[in-house]
Amino acid sequence: MNNKQIVFTSPWKAEIRQKRLETPALGPDEAWVRKICTLVSPGTELACLSGNESWFRMPGIPGYASVSEVLQTGDNVEGFAAGDIVFHYGDHSAYSVVSTRHVWLKVPPSLPLPWVPFARMAAVAMTSLRVSQIELGDTVAVTGLGLVGNMASQLARLQGATVIGIDLSEQRLQLAKACGADHVLLGGKGELRDEVMRITNGQGVSALIEATGVPKVAVDHLPLVGRFGEVILLGSPRGDFQTNVTELLNRIHLDGSYGNLTFKGAHEWRYPVLPDRFAKHSLARNCGIILELMADGRLRIEPLISHVLKPEEAEQAYQGLRNDKDRYNGVLFDWR
Repeated sequence: MNNKQIVFTSPWKAEIRQKRLETPALGPDEAWVRKICTLVSPGTELACLSGNESWFRMPGIPGYASVSEVLQTGDNVEGFAAGDIVFHYGDHSAYSVVSTRHVWLKVPPSLPLPWVPFARMAAVAMTSLRVSQIELGDTVAVTGLGLVGNMASQLARLQGATVIGIDLSEQRLQLAKACGADHVLLGGKGELRDEVMRITNGQGVSALIEATGVPKVAVDHLPLVGRFGEVILLGSPRGDFQTNVTELLNRIHLDGSYGNLTFKGAHEWRYPVLPDRFAKHSLARNCGIILELMADGRLRIEPLISHVLKPEEAEQAYQGLRNDKDRYNGVLFDWR
């Protein structure tokens, strides 16, 4: 049996490779799975493909969002059997041996299988809600409406907030609107703050969820945040940015109309992987809730799927995500 894999071989080069695979000898807490669909995480995977992520070594197999069929389980794996459909953090390969002591969840039977890997990106977005004090009646701005930002917008609305989506792409703005954003505003315009103040009756937003990972975007949008507001750093900051930080620090320190701000990091790994008696939230719990929201129709996934491609089309996928961001957004590889 051959295991097909997508491999990043050098900066901006993705290849499909075949590796001989024998039936594995499983550990007691492991399972052998056959992938159905895997989802590209544009921010992380493009950063890896650029060669600028120190933790990712080339040649390497990217990816961390999968829906798979269970082929075999280890002796200690209870409640799962061959033929079950599961969500897990799997890479872009046809077959994998995975630990069931990580995020490992049965898929609700009514859920369309291509939706399932989006649970990973939605769980990333959910961290912004977990760390925040967003409440019913608040107004939240989300900068960057890619997969993570779009789902952060949807989740903030489920939390009871009025959502203002901000992006440089008209297409992403319309997609966010179709997924329920209350207001969408084109970024980079001088009147952006005036529009936000009009929407918020001059108060500014209660929270700014920064989902682009571009440091300048976070700093430039601080004037949108009202007194005692929060700035939630959801996108992982990347790239160099030089500025005088005094104004930023004054917005945190001073008691003015737009002061006393709180900055919070919202990286998903701040929570334990599995439920823990000393922590309310975990990655597994968040993902389970996301799957339920999908199954109930409260989280919209179908509009986010832009392409379903064969693994052999990996080069097209990554070039599209890099150079044609208006059309390439939610890109799935279908391994069936």
